[in-house]
Amino acid sequence: MKKILVVEDEATLVATLRFNLEREGYDVLTAADGDTGLALARSAKPDLLLLDLMLPGRSGLEVARVLRRESTTPILMLTARAEETDKVVGLEIGADDYLTKPFSMRELLARIGALLRRSEMQAAVESEVIARGDLEIDLRRREVRRRGEALGLKPKEYDLLLHFARNPGRAFSREELLDKVWDYSHVGDTRTVDVHVSWLRGKIEDQPSKPTRLITVRGVGYRFD
Repeated sequence: MKKILVVEDEATLVATLRFNLEREGYDVLTAADGDTGLALARSAKPDLLLLDLMLPGRSGLEVARVLRRESTTPILMLTARAEETDKVVGLEIGADDYLTKPFSMRELLARIGALLRRSEMQAAVESEVIARGDLEIDLRRREVRRRGEALGLKPKEYDLLLHFARNPGRAFSREELLDKVWDYSHVGDTRTVDVHVSWLRGKIEDQPSKPTRLITVRGVGYRFD
């Protein structure tokens, strides 16, 4: 039974989430503020974290920032605000996905399932290193080294680079990358891909403004050379 920690201060929503998640067979833990949520995440070690952006005490962003330094537990952020800045900041500090309230329970369950499947696949990967030029991708450690130096990629940066490295020379549209790397169709939100490609270029390119590895394919998307 997979364990999900819900950190949310809206009691009605918590009750709804608990009911639906338990009906799907998940073990559900809850916390109503950021400090309690952080402590419970550390002690209970859930398989996935549902984390509200706006919380009493420590904010959801701060909880995610701290946890991401300590673990790779999937984090799905819930936010009542639809501003692009909130979403980008959440992804930048290490959240794996986000949903803007109000959301459908069907979509939430689909995204939870996708995140858990990806987490299971990553945990099952045996020791293996993919070498691409001066880059080494250590699948067991989920670590990328360039010229021997660890790059410290965020979770989705790592996933995106790994997908490219497994398919060198092939051009992918932004929609394909959202489907393959994020496991669902992020309709109308392809900026997520652009943001992560920009971050990756800053870490793997000698001149990010003139990339020679992560190439923009006009009218299509991106290609890894």
